[in-house]
Amino acid sequence: MKILLVKLSSLGDVVHTLPVVQDIRVALPDAQIDWVVEKSFAPLLARSEGLYRVIPCEIRRWRKSFWTAATRQAWRAFKRELQQEAYDAVIDLQGLAKSALVARLTRLAPGGKRYALANQTDGSGYEAPTRWVADVAIAVEPHIHAVRRSRELAARALGYSHAPAARFGLKVAATPAKVHEHFPAGRIAFVHGTSRADKEWPLSHWLALGHRLNTAGYQVWLPHGNAAEQATSQAMAGALNGTMAGSAVVPPALALDALTGELAQCAGVIGVDSGVSHIAVALDLPHVQIYNFDTAWRTGPETAAPGHGGRQLSVFAQPAPGVEEVWQAWLACKAAAGVAV
Repeated sequence: MKILLVKLSSLGDVVHTLPVVQDIRVALPDAQIDWVVEKSFAPLLARSEGLYRVIPCEIRRWRKSFWTAATRQAWRAFKRELQQEAYDAVIDLQGLAKSALVARLTRLAPGGKRYALANQTDGSGYEAPTRWVADVAIAVEPHIHAVRRSRELAARALGYSHAPAARFGLKVAATPAKVHEHFPAGRIAFVHGTSRADKEWPLSHWLALGHRLNTAGYQVWLPHGNAAEQATSQAMAGALNGTMAGSAVVPPALALDALTGELAQCAGVIGVDSGVSHIAVALDLPHVQIYNFDTAWRTGPETAAPGHGGRQLSVFAQPAPGVEEVWQAWLACKAAAGVAV
């Protein structure tokens, strides 16, 4: 059986969809699973266990220059790659016009069908073309976690039941990062960058938390995804290293696959609601996710899921959680992970 998943973006949404691949592998072990995704997120999918083919596209970029010869050429090349296979099932897991277009362009095997969401869920985007294109539109519970929404849609489309706990299936090396002599507890990543300013945590809070972690034997690792985030990382490192040399490290800019590998070597992660923070959840690292809005029920760690040991927690408060709240959540995550703080 050949199955195509369509989930184009964004990074967090792609991460939340990863368990679908592992569910299908368990239910249909002989299935070939392909995935269409925005090119910038394809390196993450290269780490997904059991995924046969990743088909990159650049719809975000193409629609800004659709009239150019280069874009038309790139679009034709994408369609050729997309239509190399005839699929028994095409599942639009995004529910937007752009994902419906991709689903419509695919070739179906005899008897093959296109599946999509029949309704919008709370807090998620939804556009009507997704159900117009589908052969089968599936209604799901409106108030549902982002991970469970994709898992249930795929399970109902393909006729299987999934396990209660999600498995993300990211392939990463198990090599621990080199431990700094003054910070024997290892390094902890601060994921401070986000595409929305109203999701940020105050710089003073990050620094206060960094000092506490340094005192507890952790080195702070400060990844970044653009020039503004790099400047923030450098400002944090300058303040923390002013107290003790080596307290914080700013790595060079890292591609998504390399960043995932480096995160996997961390003792834990503390981050705002962002795609990189969701990767930490997928890696099952001890992790505190910081929310300035009450949306953790939809996108945060599934703390209530069976088999979850409490090693990943979300903290919500307005205008933002305090340092003590995040610190206590970190202590709880480490205790649940069975690691001394």
